[in-house]
Amino acid sequence: MSSTQITSRAFVLFLATITALVFLPARAAAQSATQRESSGAKANPAEIFQHGQEALRHGQLDVAERDFRLVTQLDPQSGAAYSNLGVVYMRRKQWDKALKALQRAEHLMPGVGGIRLNIGLAFYRQNEFVRAIPAFESVVREQPGQAQARYLLGLCYFFASRWADAANTLEPLWAEHSNQVPYLYVLSNAAHRAGKKELDERAVTQLTRMGNDSPEYHLFAGKYHLNLDQYDLALADFEAAAKADPKLPFVHFNMGIAYVKKQEYAAAKDEFMKDAAIEPDLALNYDQLGSVYWLMQDDANAEKSYREALRRDPRLVDSRLGLAKIYEKQGKHAAALAEAEAAVKVDPERTDAHYVRGQALLHMGRKDEARKEMQLAAKAGTDSEGHKEGRPVPSPELLGDSQ
Repeated sequence: MSSTQITSRAFVLFLATITALVFLPARAAAQSATQRESSGAKANPAEIFQHGQEALRHGQLDVAERDFRLVTQLDPQSGAAYSNLGVVYMRRKQWDKALKALQRAEHLMPGVGGIRLNIGLAFYRQNEFVRAIPAFESVVREQPGQAQARYLLGLCYFFASRWADAANTLEPLWAEHSNQVPYLYVLSNAAHRAGKKELDERAVTQLTRMGNDSPEYHLFAGKYHLNLDQYDLALADFEAAAKADPKLPFVHFNMGIAYVKKQEYAAAKDEFMKDAAIEPDLALNYDQLGSVYWLMQDDANAEKSYREALRRDPRLVDSRLGLAKIYEKQGKHAAALAEAEAAVKVDPERTDAHYVRGQALLHMGRKDEARKEMQLAAKAGTDSEGHKEGRPVPSPELLGDSQ
C-alpha cells in the first residue's frame, strides 16, 4: 500500500483529528474572570481555571469538572469555564449537559467560533446532522478557511441528502484531502447526485488512482456503487475487501446492506452477524438485523435485535419504529405508541415516525391526532409503509469515535 493511502484504522485517527474538541486556553479565563477575593478567601478563578485546564489536557475529567464548576461559581460570567466544562461532558458523552454548558458559553462569548464548533460537534456525535448544520455554517461563514468546520459541514450536508451543498462545501478542501479515500468517496457521491459531472469524474479518477487494489479502496469503491444502487458492483468490491482483510470493519455491514437491497435476506443476516462479531458494540448491526428479521417475519428475533441496538444507542429511530411496528402487529397499540413517540422525540423531522405514530393513534381511536400525524407524514413523501423516500444508506464507516 502506498504511503498516501489511508487504512480504516488510520481513518479513525483522521476523524479524531478532523473532529478534535476545542477547549479554551487559560488566558481566556484571565480575560473573563474578575479575579476577586471575597469574604477573605483567596480563590483566584484564573488559577483554578489553569489547574482545570491541565487536568483536562491529561484526561483527568473529574478534576477538570470540579475546577471549571468552581470557576463558574466564583465568576458566573466566565464563558471559557462553561466552554471547557462542555468539553468535559462531551468526552464523557453526556450530550445534554455538554450542550447546556456550551450554549451558556456561546451566550457569554458569542464571538468565539470554537464554542460553536463544539456545539456542532455535540450534535454531530449524536448523529443529529441537521441540528449540527447551523453551528458549522456559522463557523465556515466567519472563517472560510477553517478546514475542520468545513469538512464536518460537508459531511452533515451529505448525511442530510443536501448533495449540491455537500459537494460545494467539500470541493475547496481538495488540495488538503484529495489523498484521503473517504473524502473522495463522499465528494464523488455528492457530486454525482448533484449533477456535477466534472467534479464527480475528477473525484472518481483520483479515488481509482489512490486505490492500488487495497482492501480500504474496495470498501469505499463498493460504498460508492451501493449509493448508486449498483448492488452487484458493490458486492464485488466488498467481497474483494473481505478476501484481502476478513477483519476489516464495516465490510460485512455494507455487504449486508447490499443483500437487503437485493432482497436476499438470509445472506444479509449472515453478513450483519459477521460484522457484529468484529464490532460487537456497533448498534447499527443489530438495528439492521432487526429489520432483516422483520422482513423475514421473525418478529421474536426482530424485537430482540432492536432491543440490542437500543441498549447500545437509545437514539436509534429505526429501532424504535421497528419495535412500534411489531407491537402494532401484535395489537399492543399503547406500547407501539410509546415507541413511536420516543422516535419523534429523538427526531421530530422524521416523517416516517409521524406515520407510525399516526397508525398507533388511529388504532387507539384517537382519530383527530392520527389525522394530524398522517398529514405531517404525507407532506414529505412518506410511502404507504411509513418509509421516507430518498434516504441515503447508513455510513458508520464515516463516523469514527473522536472523543
